[in-house]
Amino acid sequence: MSVAEKVKIMVERCHPEARIPDYAHPGDAGMDLYAVEEEIIGPGKTVLVRTGLKVALPVGYELQVRPRSGLSLKSPLRIANSPGTIDAGYRDEVCVIVHNSSSEEEYRIKKGDRIAQIVLQKVPTIEWVPVENVAEIGQNRGGGFGSSGR
Repeated sequence: MSVAEKVKIMVERCHPEARIPDYAHPGDAGMDLYAVEEEIIGPGKTVLVRTGLKVALPVGYELQVRPRSGLSLKSPLRIANSPGTIDAGYRDEVCVIVHNSSSEEEYRIKKGDRIAQIVLQKVPTIEWVPVENVAEIGQNRGGGFGSSGR
């Protein structure tokens, strides 16, 4: 079994009850993020849920904030800007934008609830190369925006 590359990420607890994310199982891609405060989200409302953590990512990496599949399946909660991006230069608290998609019921997030997951991704820098016609480069598969059916 190969060993995954390890990247050191500096993390600061800016709330006394902040929990540093960890992997639930060896080989997992995502680490759970935990709420540090109770939040009551009204029907159709969107809130910012605090994690109590600040991070310093190395240049060339991002943290993607993604929904947890179980929470998405079993509740009306959605991560509004999924995937959210935490850039290498961001040093403020990591928060999660959570939307209650229910039109009738409020939803309570309790302190310590797993509200989202984060995945570390390498981010190469783009160098744009202007050309006259991109259709002449490689092969055009054609279509898009639903061209392969519903």
